[in-house]
Amino acid sequence: MPREFTRNDRVADALQRELAQLIRDEMRDPRLGMVNITAVEVSRDLSSAKVFVNLVGAESAQESEAAAELLNGAAGFLRSQIAKRMQLRVTPRLRFIYDLSGKRGQELSALIEYAVNSDKQRHRDPDSSGEE
Repeated sequence: MPREFTRNDRVADALQRELAQLIRDEMRDPRLGMVNITAVEVSRDLSSAKVFVNLVGAESAQESEAAAELLNGAAGFLRSQIAKRMQLRVTPRLRFIYDLSGKRGQELSALIEYAVNSDKQRHRDPDSSGEE
């Protein structure tokens, strides 16, 4: 019977939980704000990890990208803290990447809602039945 999750998946999940706690408790930079870790991808050899983040309440994409760069600057500190907390032979190098998927999902949802509402409105109007 095959395993449900690979080792990479389990390490990625544990990294996500530990990083969320570390960023919340140990990072004291006021420019950071509330960081949401949306996903973690770990390489096959567990030597590197891509951490996808977005900033809760960010006004612009530039603000969120700046937060990702700030986290990349603190990646060494976070990696050392991860090494102390997790029992891994090799602690992955961390690379933080701004995740656009949440914002893009909201935009697509708004477009779909607009299309559905306009379609309902068109079918409700007796004047717009196509007869002239």
